[in-house]
Amino acid sequence: MNQLAIITGASTGIGFELAHIAAKEGYDLLVAADEPLIEASAADLRRHGVTVRSMEVDLSTLDGVDQLLAAAEGRPIDLLCANAGTGTGHAFLEQDIALWRRSIDTNITGTVYLLQQVLRSMVARDAGRVLITGSIAGFIPGSFNAVYNSTKSFINNFADAIRDEIKDAKGVTITTLMPGATDTEFFARADMLDTDVGTREKADPAKVAQDGWEALMAGHAHIVSGWKNRLQAAAAHVVPAAILAAQHRDMAEPGSADPPQEK
Repeated sequence: MNQLAIITGASTGIGFELAHIAAKEGYDLLVAADEPLIEASAADLRRHGVTVRSMEVDLSTLDGVDQLLAAAEGRPIDLLCANAGTGTGHAFLEQDIALWRRSIDTNITGTVYLLQQVLRSMVARDAGRVLITGSIAGFIPGSFNAVYNSTKSFINNFADAIRDEIKDAKGVTITTLMPGATDTEFFARADMLDTDVGTREKADPAKVAQDGWEALMAGHAHIVSGWKNRLQAAAAHVVPAAILAAQHRDMAEPGSADPPQEK
């Protein structure tokens, strides 16, 4: 029987590309997202000749995570890509409570609960790989994306702590993938298409996924995808927070996109 991989946020973007890599490598898949598009994504993944089960499920809730895990039907989870996440553009004081709460519940609460449930069984049998999608945004005070950046700061930090806690389980690895701005649906969903970062050239999600996969298979603790992002992540550790916040404002403030040039 093939090994089983669970991949969340797999309807588009990095999660979808990770699922394609896993399928090509012979993993059976349980893929999930909070939108109907996950069904079409699963149909595409089946062309690799592996078993693919898809779930449209709300991973911001504990019930949603429980439903996802129940769909594994008792099979050992050999690989988990905890990739689901959602952003929050615009000024924090203007945001509806439901918007920022969903971001926190998806990016933190649901992710942490999923990790706890999966890692317990992995550690018990001393076998399993986990890839967590963090972000270099977690190193930067995110003016006009404050909640999202803060959730990624939590995830980056949390992964480091749990990795140390389970270090005696030699057969279990946790890898944190930290991309920068990537060409996905994130910016449209976060209502950031009129921002500088929303309109600038972004990383290819297939390249980001491949970087993450290679680091995962090598058992690395972290991977920052892209050399420019590695420079930005390094600078974030020495540049004062106020300057980083101002730089992020320039990228993420509504209306910061350059006006179209006349031809």
